[in-house]
Amino acid sequence: MTSGVPDLDRLSSEQIRQRLHDQRDTTYDVPPELLGDSAREAAVLVPFLRVEDAWHLLYIRRTQFEGDRHSGQVAFAGGKRDDEDSSLLDTALREAGEEVGIDAADVDVLGYINHHHTISEFQVRPYVGVLPWPYDLRLDSTEVARAFTIPLAWLARRSNYRTEERRHPRSRRPWPVVYFEHYDGELLWGATARMTLSLIEVLEGG
Repeated sequence: MTSGVPDLDRLSSEQIRQRLHDQRDTTYDVPPELLGDSAREAAVLVPFLRVEDAWHLLYIRRTQFEGDRHSGQVAFAGGKRDDEDSSLLDTALREAGEEVGIDAADVDVLGYINHHHTISEFQVRPYVGVLPWPYDLRLDSTEVARAFTIPLAWLARRSNYRTEERRHPRSRRPWPVVYFEHYDGELLWGATARMTLSLIEVLEGG
């Protein structure tokens, strides 16, 4: 532990599972008063993996498409819930399989953090699981341009991220948007950055 912050790399899978029971408040990319009843359900998979005795998280960068507001962005593998999905966990695992070739049987699901409301009117539930590493990822190039990992300890370091205030076109008050410093040429910001920080707060017991 350094400066009151626990050493996250020392956490076992079982300890992470236990801490996920202490849920954080729901988080938002938009002022809550602007949310309607039309939010669609979605889920993402937050894969933990061990690299040289340290925890890393697996991210993707989406393929760039003109006119798609989420293309080219760093994200967790995931997407909207289909009618065939029996649960949001099924959604997260199905999407991870389709996008990066992760077999659901290879994921030790530890739990989830509370859903996150996005500016694109989705309620996203992030599921946390451990993936054996190295792993033979198979990227769907139509959706994913790259997969990469970021050390959990780097993500938890306060000097590596900042919050900027933005204004929603339908709200008078500013709203915080999280930006991380570039890592390996990639920029983590917005909804995925907010979900990452919510996870870290759970793991730190904050």
